[in-house]
Amino acid sequence: ACAPFRRLNLCVRNLENISALDKINKDTLLADVCLAALHEGDSIRSDHDKYKLTNSSSQICTMLARSFADIGDIIRGKDLYLGDNGKDRLENKLKEIFAKIHKEVTSTRGKNMQALQTRYGGDPNYYQLREDWWNNNRKMVWRAITCGAAGGEYFRKTCGSAKTPTNKQCRCTTRVVPTYFDYVPQYLRWFEEWAKGE
Repeated sequence: ACAPFRRLNLCVRNLENISALDKINKDTLLADVCLAALHEGDSIRSDHDKYKLTNSSSQICTMLARSFADIGDIIRGKDLYLGDNGKDRLENKLKEIFAKIHKEVTSTRGKNMQALQTRYGGDPNYYQLREDWWNNNRKMVWRAITCGAAGGEYFRKTCGSAKTPTNKQCRCTTRVVPTYFDYVPQYLRWFEEWAKGE
C-alpha cells in the first residue's frame, strides 16, 4: 500500500523489541502500546512547527489522530503498510502476544468461560480478541499519544454529543476519545491525507 510519509516513520520500536514474551499479558501490552503512542506523539509534536511552515492548515490533533488510528490498525492486525520486514516481525510478535492473552482469557473459570470460548474460538489470528482489546484500551492510548499536546484543539467540536470542543490538549474533559479515525478504513484515511498534501 502507498502509505503516507508519517506512517513510514511511525514510532513502534518498543513494540518490535518486546522480548520477554513469557512476562507479557494484556496489562503489560497496554503499557508497551502506550509507550509507543507516547513516543509517536512526541515525534509528531517536535516536527509539527516545521511542518506548518509549508502546510499552514495542519492541526496537531488531526496529525495525532491519524497516528493513533494507525497504531489501532497495527494492534488489530489491519495495517496495510507492507514496506519492510519489521512490519512482518511486529505482526508475528503481536500474534504470539495475543495467543498468550487468548489462552489466559479462554481458560478462566466462571460463568463467562463458555461465552469467551465461543467469542474467541476458531480465530487463529485472534482478530476478535485484538479488536476487543483495542476497544477496551483506546482511551488510554489516546491519552498517551496526546500527552504534552499543550495548546492543541481538535478541528471541530467532538466532545459531549459533538457540542463541546476539546480542551487545550486534544482531549475531551469527559475523557472520551474525540476521534473515530481508528474506525475509518486505513486506505480511506490515507487517501484523504494524500489529498490534503499532509
